[in-house]
Amino acid sequence: MGKYNVRPDIDAAAENAGPALGSKREIEHLPSVLWEGETVDMLATGLYGGGNGLVVLTDRRLIFFKHGMMSQKLEDFPFSRISSVEWSGGMLMGTLTVYASGNRADIKSVAKAQGAALSGQLRMRLSAPSTPAPAAAGPVLTGAADVAARLSTLDQLRVAGAITDEEYRSRREAILNSI
Repeated sequence: MGKYNVRPDIDAAAENAGPALGSKREIEHLPSVLWEGETVDMLATGLYGGGNGLVVLTDRRLIFFKHGMMSQKLEDFPFSRISSVEWSGGMLMGTLTVYASGNRADIKSVAKAQGAALSGQLRMRLSAPSTPAPAAAGPVLTGAADVAARLSTLDQLRVAGAITDEEYRSRREAILNSI
């Protein structure tokens, strides 16, 4: 997708996502839809609800974001509400299906490599045990557990071949710099 100089995590995800058409506006406006402290891990483009937009995987949720001149669309899927994820790929593109809160969302025309990697990482996040509510000394442990979980997910993506060694090093550095 290129270099946008928006935010380090967004720029790294955009660089790793490869070429994408029509996503510049969404990338530039992405910080306005993120929660405080939320970081972006992966980006892809896709078609959802009649519009072509940006598929964003953060450390807390999956987001579909379209920021057009005449219309805007934002739908998010917090991890706690996602029951399952399905990926079906064709020769070049595929469909990411998210089942959340009893509903089904089909994000179509996602590039095959990005869609497979995104669905793999999302599945790993959903299968990770949720962190219990922090006790008095919990915030430090929760942050460390989160970093450990993110590094573990990253290792699994590299072993599975979903990301290159260069992407692995870049994302690992970003995770460690977030500490």
